[in-house]
Parts: sequence; structure tokens; C-alpha cells
Amino acid sequence: MTPKREITDPDVQLLAGLATTLAPDYIAGPNDPWEGSPFKWILSIPSRAKGAVGESLVAGWAAAKGFDVVRSTNSEADRVIEGHRIEIKFSTLWKSGGFKFQQIRDQEYDYCFCIGISPFDAQAWLIPKEVLQTHVIGHMGQHTGAGGQDTAWLGFQADSPYDWMAPFGDRLADVQRLMKSAGRGSHRGRQ
Repeated sequence: MTPKREITDPDVQLLAGLATTLAPDYIAGPNDPWEGSPFKWILSIPSRAKGAVGESLVAGWAAAKGFDVVRSTNSEADRVIEGHRIEIKFSTLWKSGGFKFQQIRDQEYDYCFCIGISPFDAQAWLIPKEVLQTHVIGHMGQHTGAGGQDTAWLGFQADSPYDWMAPFGDRLADVQRLMKSAGRGSHRGRQ
């Protein structure tokens, strides 16, 4: 059956007219800051897949920088990088100009690698779990039902991260330096 190329049903015509008026609210226009960005395609994939993309970007970046990268032996961390269990959190720049790193949990990892992607830039932090426990886990609940302390999120404007985050990065070069200074950890991933 060949699909229709013309709308003849008056109700569908009404819906089409409404859809046309709504489109500018949902589709980026000529002032789209992501236009021409090598990261734009990431915006169109489901949230769960975005996390996997973030993990792959971090793993690829770390490997390219000469760090040993393997998958974690369990679901408590995403990767083992240089012997440290790393939880990876990924955010693209929101329309509000901020990043939101979601689903931060009190799991078995040493560091949380937060990577925020803007149309033509990236920011990154390597935050020790103890620091997250002081500032995020149990303090910035993501879900409010039934106490909402099992997951947290870390949200801030891209140009003004929290002051407590300053020692833990901002640029990927900062994270590289922090990883080198951390030395070799004792954990092993899947070999």
C-alpha cells in the first residue's frame, strides 16, 4: 500500500495545522546553537542511550590518553580506568545553559567522571565518591517520593559549577592530570 501524500480528512487537516504551529517550539530553528556540531546527533537519541554514548566517549578518550580502560566486573561502576572504579555521568547542555548529571547513587566506585557536552565544547570533572557524599548524595535528591534519597543529581550552569568542584576539573586536561596524579588503583575489570 502506497502511503498517502495528501491529507483529505478534515480532522487530520486540523491536527496538521496545529502541528505546524507547534513545530517551532520543538524543532530548533536557524539560531540552533547545535547546528554544525559534531555532537548534535546525540540530542536525538533516547536518554538511556545517551548514557552509553557518554561511557563510550569517556572510555575512548581515556584510552587515547594512554590510560588502561576495561569494563567493570559489576554494575556498581561503568569502567575501571587505571585500576580505579569509575562511574560515568553524561549530560548535554540543556536549553537553560546548564548540565544535569542524573542517577548518582551511593554505589561501589572510587570516582564519578562527569562529562558535559556543549555544541562545540566539553567540560569534565573527576569527583571522588567521598566528595559526592559530602555535597550530592543524600543532599540533592533526584526523586522526591518516599524520601527520594536513593538517587541524586548534580545540576548547575555550565559557566558556574559549584565552588567545591574546582579542584576536580572543568577541562578534560584537568581530569587527565587528576587521573595521572591518582596513580594506579588496585581494582581490575574484565580482562
